[in-house]
Amino acid sequence: MSLSAGLRRQLLVLAGLVCLGLGGLGVVLPGLPTTPFVLLAAACFAKASPRLHGWLINHRWMGPMVRDWEAHHSLPMRIKVLAIGTMVLMVGLSVWQLGGRPWVQGAIAMAGVVGVIVVARIPTRQAAPPP
Repeated sequence: MSLSAGLRRQLLVLAGLVCLGLGGLGVVLPGLPTTPFVLLAAACFAKASPRLHGWLINHRWMGPMVRDWEAHHSLPMRIKVLAIGTMVLMVGLSVWQLGGRPWVQGAIAMAGVVGVIVVARIPTRQAAPPP
């Protein structure tokens, strides 16, 4: 049973909006990554809504990240190190602040490990040679 084109488009737009919301939460919640959700939203919008995809790639803050990913499908080493370092720092601070709550500490630590694994598995782009 296949979905009609209209329903498929609506579901992709909804999925893109949910991913964009999760990416927004990732800005303030340690352990919840922002970049993968924004990139997933861009992929959903690219298949379902040229208007939303255009808005996202031209967005002041998210646009450069999406355009870079769409052009190269990889991350420079500097960005990977920055992303992993920031995650480790924020997860570490969160675990430290939640002393005495081992289940919460464990959940945050596991989310951080998943985030590090996701970023580490993204292909690394070699730096461009100097001109």
